[in-house]
Amino acid sequence: MTHASREQRRLMRAAASASVIVALVLIGAKAWAYWKTGSVAMLGSLTDSALDFLASLINFVAVRASLTPPDEEHRFGHGKAEAIAGLFQTSLIFASAVFIGWHSYQRIMAPVVPDQSLLGIGISLFAILLTFSLVAFQKHVISKTGSVAISADRLHYVGDLLLNAAVIAALVLSTVAHVPAADGVFGLGIALYIAWNAYRIARDSIDMLMDKEFSKEQREEIFNLVMGNPDVKGLHDLKTRRSGLVSFIQMHIELDPEMNLYQAHAVADEIEATVGEVFPGAEIIIHTDPLGLEEAETVHELGRDE
Repeated sequence: MTHASREQRRLMRAAASASVIVALVLIGAKAWAYWKTGSVAMLGSLTDSALDFLASLINFVAVRASLTPPDEEHRFGHGKAEAIAGLFQTSLIFASAVFIGWHSYQRIMAPVVPDQSLLGIGISLFAILLTFSLVAFQKHVISKTGSVAISADRLHYVGDLLLNAAVIAALVLSTVAHVPAADGVFGLGIALYIAWNAYRIARDSIDMLMDKEFSKEQREEIFNLVMGNPDVKGLHDLKTRRSGLVSFIQMHIELDPEMNLYQAHAVADEIEATVGEVFPGAEIIIHTDPLGLEEAETVHELGRDE
């Protein structure tokens, strides 16, 4: 089985650790800002950061589990630990969206102008700078590993950039433009955004757990790569899935019935190398069939039915 490289494992662990540290720093800063300002938009941002910490902590554990090599009881590895963590995150994120939405509704019904808005704005600007640095690093890690767990974690922090911008807008509108309901309105918008993120994470996690096929474009690419080999006469039963960092591709290729076993093995090796260049790190399983076998089996089945 193909495993993640040492560099990929190092990057994933570094990204998971960095997100936990950033979340802790942001929780402390935003908790202080909420205590001073009383802004419900800041409360939403604080709650999101608290959930980011829990999610990052879960991801930290899941990343370590997913990178564990296959063992006697898990021959395909532990990559789906990422998806399980993603589903757990979803429940936390959705609960936070409901909590923030309710508080925002109450603030809309009874508007309150936040205190010390400049402090809230300053903390939000600090959060934007710190979060942007983390998101940039996570993007680099994802480009090198394709990790679902880090992608889900990055989604939280990309949302944080928008949330902090929304907090600044809410504080400015409430205190400078004298629109007190703005704090509650922006808080409600944050709640809806968090709920949307929960849906996206759940969808991606379920796709991995349910062994969803590659995209149509990727499957067509595999088909074209295989059929580009002049010795291949046909391709069927192409199946694809992902589990953590590892992709699994299996197929049946049809070869000339007169080809000997050594030649058929050589063709399968060529195809594995060709597909592996486009899908690095994938485990590729190729079954060789003599051309016409499927038709012969179909005729045989029809004759037996009669």
